Amino acid sequence: MKKFLFILVVGLAVYGVVGHAPKFFSVGKFFNSELSTSDRALENAFTNGQSNIQVGGSGEVIKILPDDNQGSRHQRFIIELNSGQTLLIAHNIDIASKINDLNLGDHINFYGEFEWNSKGGVVHWTHHDPKGSHESGWINHGGKLYQ
Repeated sequence: MKKFLFILVVGLAVYGVVGHAPKFFSVGKFFNSELSTSDRALENAFTNGQSNIQVGGSGEVIKILPDDNQGSRHQRFIIELNSGQTLLIAHNIDIASKINDLNLGDHINFYGEFEWNSKGGVVHWTHHDPKGSHESGWINHGGKLYQ
């Protein structure tokens, strides 16, 4: 009976996590399925020149840029979505931990604020808000959450 209850509780927990998981995680390159809804939302935001919108998704690191040390320091790298669109990720390392083991070819999941630019867009606010006035973001790399 205890074993049955344990299996039931674990099953319900897994169902709850999977059933309510954010829909912005891309599965294309990871599981060979079609583009995610997040890729389409980001493509629409780029095409329509939208900014200041919360977005999430995933991509492959295709370029690592030097940190921006002017004002608030940001770790900067470019990812490619499954759709082929590229995004600059500007991760504030004065608020959140730097991803020290980030390499070309790595896959990351992200949640932050999209700002339009002609090169594909920038995602920033990939960290918590110490003042609590902005929606918090994050980056997941190698199973570790940076926020």
